[in-house]
Amino acid sequence: MLAETICSAVSAAGLGIAAITAYRRRFLAATRIAAYSLVPVGLVMTGVVDWLSGIVFEPSVWIGFALLASAWLLFMTTRAVERRGGGTRKERRAARAASRDAAVAPAASAPPAVSGAAGSSPQTRGGSEKKRQPAPGDDFSDIEAILKKHGI
Repeated sequence: MLAETICSAVSAAGLGIAAITAYRRRFLAATRIAAYSLVPVGLVMTGVVDWLSGIVFEPSVWIGFALLASAWLLFMTTRAVERRGGGTRKERRAARAASRDAAVAPAASAPPAVSGAAGSSPQTRGGSEKKRQPAPGDDFSDIEAILKKHGI
């Protein structure tokens, strides 16, 4: 009963404000205000207000909301743990093995070191040799130069 009275008062006040706005020749705004002010009365007449007030004052409903919130919290906690790398033992072992294999593969494919006379260079040997491939550590030298240029 109290909720219906409050909704009716809010609607009446809104319609009064809409009338004042229309008097000031702001018809579009007055129409919008009138539409908003009719919503509470519509909710009362459809029974939504009774249904909502029954939910708000029912303790079992609040216990249900608390259970839903705790379930959501548990789901989010498990997702956060998974993202940090807290998977199963098999998953961790597989990840370690993959990282070990990735670390060994570039070292095995690296070109063997060239042994030659001291002070000899490709230019002194006739220049017929191809340019030597950059070492794996030299791949990021251009990126490092750009970062140093910008002071990073």
